[in-house]
Amino acid sequence: MAEISFDDFMKVDIRVGTITRAEPYPEARKPAIKLWVDFGGDIGERKSSAQITKHYTPEGLIGKQVMAVVNFPPRQIGKFMSEILVLGLPDDDGEIVLVGPDGPVPDGGRMH
Repeated sequence: MAEISFDDFMKVDIRVGTITRAEPYPEARKPAIKLWVDFGGDIGERKSSAQITKHYTPEGLIGKQVMAVVNFPPRQIGKFMSEILVLGLPDDDGEIVLVGPDGPVPDGGRMH
């Protein structure tokens, strides 16, 4: 993998937000959940689709803080417009586990 500069890293805007709403997304090609994440302040609420059904249920996600890239252009995922990329890591089976802070932090905080 190629090295990047600190300036390259600073171009990726990764923020923390709280999931305020989550719904099943049965129309997706792979099982997914629609997420609405509140980043507070100037960013506000943004939405995303995430293939996280192995470890999460929609009702269990409400109130969870997650990390997301907020400066990608919107992307159409089936009939749903995804505005952010929620971050996660694969477990031993390749199923996604969400990335978030260890404890409560203010929504909208930028990762550094």
